[in-house]
Amino acid sequence: MTIADAPGQTTVGLEEYHHISAFLFREARLADESRYAEWESLVEDDMLYWVPRGEGEFDMNLDISITADNRSRLRTRIRQLMTGKRHAQVPVSAMRRVVGNIEAERMPNGEFRVFSNFILHELRRSSTATVEVWAGRVEHRLRRRPDGSLGMFFKKVMLINGDEPLPSLAFII
Repeated sequence: MTIADAPGQTTVGLEEYHHISAFLFREARLADESRYAEWESLVEDDMLYWVPRGEGEFDMNLDISITADNRSRLRTRIRQLMTGKRHAQVPVSAMRRVVGNIEAERMPNGEFRVFSNFILHELRRSSTATVEVWAGRVEHRLRRRPDGSLGMFFKKVMLINGDEPLPSLAFII
């Protein structure tokens, strides 16, 4: 349920764990359903969205990434997806993911660092009509908003095949 291996990090209680898990499940569902405006409402102004080239110790500023979006680039990508004219997503891929193995810790500053595993099935309607399977581990960083809800300011998606040739990732994972 929780991780707390590093000094200064503490485990979260059951109620916090429930809220964090519910956030992850909602974030996944909104992305799966291409409800990008609602998905974007979960994002903080200092958001970093990063898909490194696989699992391992990479630096977003030094290593090649599949995606490395700051808030502005992420906003632009979402706007493109919402136009309905992003050719790789016309018609929009049908997607469903399973999120599990959720581990959460509270950082010394009160923010949360959360790890989870996922499997995403994507039906590529626009190109091959095949089902792509994406799997990996995600690191989310979340913080409480003034209204008590959670906001996401960091998402790192480590695909198990990120170092291999990949088909287009025209959607948010």
